[in-house]
Amino acid sequence: MLSGKGNHIITAATEHKAVLDTCKSLEKEGFLVTILPVDSEGLIDYQALEDAITPQTILVTLMHGNNEIGTVLDIEKVGEICKKHDVWFHTDATQTIGKIPFDTQKINVQMASLTAHKIYGPKGVGALYVRNGCKVIPQIDGGGHESGMRSGTLNVPGIVGFAKSIEVGVADMSRDVEHCSRLRNRLWETLSAIPNVSINGPNPLTSPSKRLPNNLNVSITGDEGELIAGNLYNVAVSSRSACTSASNEPSHVLKAIGKSDTSLTSLRFGIGRMTTDEEIDYTIACIRSAVA
Repeated sequence: MLSGKGNHIITAATEHKAVLDTCKSLEKEGFLVTILPVDSEGLIDYQALEDAITPQTILVTLMHGNNEIGTVLDIEKVGEICKKHDVWFHTDATQTIGKIPFDTQKINVQMASLTAHKIYGPKGVGALYVRNGCKVIPQIDGGGHESGMRSGTLNVPGIVGFAKSIEVGVADMSRDVEHCSRLRNRLWETLSAIPNVSINGPNPLTSPSKRLPNNLNVSITGDEGELIAGNLYNVAVSSRSACTSASNEPSHVLKAIGKSDTSLTSLRFGIGRMTTDEEIDYTIACIRSAVA
């Protein structure tokens, strides 16, 4: 990976642990890593990104849509900055494929990570988009599969299912965005009327383009938070990233946006293609009952 050019990588404090932990591992091998801070909405300062680039910078890795607070990064702007300085750009597009437009012809991105199960595809299959001209060192040798980038017997059913999920997701994107946004906004309008409730990430009503259409994440101060969380019977809701649910540590994403208060209860709601008005009504009724 451009090992002869330099050893500097730039990422952000709100990245998925799959990126942050990989960067930590690379630091042990002698790489230098700059972790950009974010503002209260989870957005980076694009000028700070450009200022962080040095002649030794080989890679910028920044996610398109945040998995916890739904913040959408302007990756076209990031791509322009990277192109200007001749630096490779990788984006974690796991949360955005099939939900908002993602066009590699318009974005100067060399690599993009994708996964099937976030768009109703099978679990256990993902993809790495690699632009022509990028040479990636294989992590698994033996057999020369995938043009020599990753050896191993291919999961054909998973690949076919992944391709179909992308096909359906792109075809139905406009309808899904309208559906998820409408239900998410209804839920936020109810929650925002409750004392001590604050939004995590951009406000979906005033800055819809900065947030994923299917995501709502809120913090509730004091006992009300535990009470509401405890009364959401039969509602699938997360109080932290599923990838760190086995840990009692507070979310590193919420800490990065200034929500490190241990008295806060955070709730993340995911709205999907199959979510109904009746399910949102039920969730709202549970919330109102708990508040009462």
